[in-house]
Amino acid sequence: MMIAIDTTRYVDFARGEANAVNRLRTAERILVPLIVMDELHAGFLASSRGTENEAGLTRFLNSPRVDVLLADEDTSHHYARLFHQARRQATPIPTNDIWIAALVAQHQLYLSARDARSITSRRSPDSETARSPVRARLPTGRTRRWPPKW
Repeated sequence: MMIAIDTTRYVDFARGEANAVNRLRTAERILVPLIVMDELHAGFLASSRGTENEAGLTRFLNSPRVDVLLADEDTSHHYARLFHQARRQATPIPTNDIWIAALVAQHQLYLSARDARSITSRRSPDSETARSPVRARLPTGRTRRWPPKW
């Protein structure tokens, strides 16, 4: 299975959390959205273990099964639709999460995530909110279909 990971899932993996380690070890290919890389690097700068964390990320990225997932013009169209839908539903979603969701939707990937508020095009079986079709978990605990039917 080819999966994308979010920042929380990489952190779980780096800390040796069993579920994350098992999920990533069994994945055929792991895609790390560039936005996740940005969040990780920003966190490393604020950490007293930044150099150690950077080295661990470099080892992870050097795996032949791991690639960085970049945004392109098509991603911006997915982003715009997701952003617009979130606004229409008055659903506050962090900008970085919308970018990650746009990349995942564009490439029809599974997203391995710990954060129940993440939105995905298809939810990975290890996720705490595994559902089909896709749903976004709101802070209230309710769920909504994502992306909406156009």
